[in-house]
Amino acid sequence: MGEIPGLRERKKLRTRHALIAGALRLFLEKGYEQTTISEIAMAADVSTRTFFSYFASKEEVVLCNARESLDHILRTFAERRPGESPADLLSRAVEMIFDVLADTERGWEIAEVNRLVMTVPSLRAQALLLMFDAQHRMVDALQQAFPGELDAIEAAAAVGSVIGAAKLGISVGLEQGGPSREVIEGCRRAVGLALAGLRAVAPFES
Repeated sequence: MGEIPGLRERKKLRTRHALIAGALRLFLEKGYEQTTISEIAMAADVSTRTFFSYFASKEEVVLCNARESLDHILRTFAERRPGESPADLLSRAVEMIFDVLADTERGWEIAEVNRLVMTVPSLRAQALLLMFDAQHRMVDALQQAFPGELDAIEAAAAVGSVIGAAKLGISVGLEQGGPSREVIEGCRRAVGLALAGLRAVAPFES
């Protein structure tokens, strides 16, 4: 009998996580440029061919969580609840970030990715391009979630303030080297301040 889809999916997720964790540990030990894809595959106990069935490159391993976060936010925007204000929708979208930070292993991954992006020039360039594209896609998605209620500038202001506060809150917290609890609290505070500013004016008020 074949494996049930749920079990297959869980195995794929475990393999994917093993590749990410193994890659980040090797990058930390050997350096990003010095680590090979075959070494990453070996660390996860899979073949190089299996690596390429999950990721196209080392760069993709590092930036995959950012792409996943974008997908989550876009799905959340597309599933706006009845009566939900732009500020409330943005608040719900960033809750996932806090959940990820609260997970010890995922929090370690985010911290290491942040360090890599800040120290490897090629990764920093790609991360900036990814962030620029992601924010434009969020602006479009937020505007579509509120047809006739938000114009492009208003949507841009909302995304820039809340998503920017979340990203910088995480980055600053990690750079200060505080425990994950303090990073989460700092990020929540930064997002809360941005949301308070939005809720003070129409059309973002609840």
